[in-house]
Amino acid sequence: MAKVQAAFENCPPSWRHWGLLGLSSAQIAGLLAVALLTLCISRRYLSSISDIPGPFAASFTRIWHIQRILKGDQSLELVRLHDKHGHFVRIAPNEVSVSHPDAVKKILAAPLHKGSWYKVVAFPDGRFQNPMSSANPPIKNELSRHLAQAYTLPNLLQSEVVMGQTMELLFDWLDKFAASGKPIDLDKFFTYTTSDVIGETIFSNYASIAGFFRWFHVFFLSNRFVTWLGVTPWGHLIDTAMGAIKERQANPDARFDALAHWLKMLKDNPHRMELHEINSACFNAIAVGNETVSTALQTFVYYMIRHPNAWQRARAEVDAARVTACGGRVVSFADAQNLPFLQACIKEALRVFGPASMGLQRVAGEGGTMVSVNVWVIHHSKEIWGEDAREFNPDRWLSEDAASLEKYFVPWGLGYASCPGQNIAKIELSKICATLVRDCDIRQVDPKQEWTWKAFFTVVPENWPCYVEKRREKA
Repeated sequence: MAKVQAAFENCPPSWRHWGLLGLSSAQIAGLLAVALLTLCISRRYLSSISDIPGPFAASFTRIWHIQRILKGDQSLELVRLHDKHGHFVRIAPNEVSVSHPDAVKKILAAPLHKGSWYKVVAFPDGRFQNPMSSANPPIKNELSRHLAQAYTLPNLLQSEVVMGQTMELLFDWLDKFAASGKPIDLDKFFTYTTSDVIGETIFSNYASIAGFFRWFHVFFLSNRFVTWLGVTPWGHLIDTAMGAIKERQANPDARFDALAHWLKMLKDNPHRMELHEINSACFNAIAVGNETVSTALQTFVYYMIRHPNAWQRARAEVDAARVTACGGRVVSFADAQNLPFLQACIKEALRVFGPASMGLQRVAGEGGTMVSVNVWVIHHSKEIWGEDAREFNPDRWLSEDAASLEKYFVPWGLGYASCPGQNIAKIELSKICATLVRDCDIRQVDPKQEWTWKAFFTVVPENWPCYVEKRREKA
């Protein structure tokens, strides 16, 4: 008791005035409960967005959203909530999900600050900003200018030959499975391929949640000490990226790939650019550009083989073009671009089952309230796409009003924050999908079995083994 009294005597006068140390543990717990209840009531009923409908728990805590992410169904749940409540749904104390058709232009295309969630993708820690992690539009645009040249379609197509050589390895594996008659898990082999293509061209789950608890992320995982120790959750990816950069720097006579563009920019503009920007760009390309394209490839095959005659129609289109084009081990990007039905199928696959599931946050006004546009919600809107919005229908892209739908097709985002690597994805998808249709027959082991998937940072399908056969040429 004497020690407690001595501690009390040494406390700040304000503490003694309010008698905080004289409270029992039950009283302190009661005060904390009252404070927490007051906070929840304030968020629920006194906020400027209190009149916007949504899950009750979401009005006073982010935990509701976190639970949906962990469950892996946030994209479908948001579609359901917008079906129920309309254009505006409150999904967190300070965030409103928007499905109005004008949201694409007025939120995504506008130069609004991005939400604080994006800051979690500063790698390896918060000192190293990159175009994706920067929430401020002018800063983001300045960082992007240093890297954008390497992502232009003409520059990327300089690597098309080596991309094709990498893709040949995929088709070699498909030939082996066709010969053996064994089922193949396409998700694994598509991921191997997209990873290798990124490696040749440029040189998940944690981030989707950590962005909402950035204080925890910075304090425990993304700080100088953790970076120095080399024990970040994405350490393997960082090591892979950094090792590739060092190896590439030691080989200045290699072909002029994306990394060569960036290193030249650094050499020519040392006052405008720093090496960590290149490091971060390489890491993001590996971390983000891998699963997304793999998912898109899986989606193309899955919906094409489950949709009546889609594979056959695409093949007939390729065959018609083979008189003068679409030859070689892997179809060229230019030839694949001239296949309108195939391109419609790729676009429809990206629309109906987009690889990205997180809402794209922007800050509205000075109060800190965020508005977000979820790609799945926009792509599944019956108001925009019609009553068959949730169905795979590639012919919608060949109809007379297809041009009017383009402004709502946002698998890569839109505006200043759109995906910088989308041209790489378009090249991969066009070449691989055209070659698959031309050369392979694919069917599920169990045609009635629907795949399973989880919507974390990206949407990850699984559990749909297939048989692959070499195409049966007509006699």
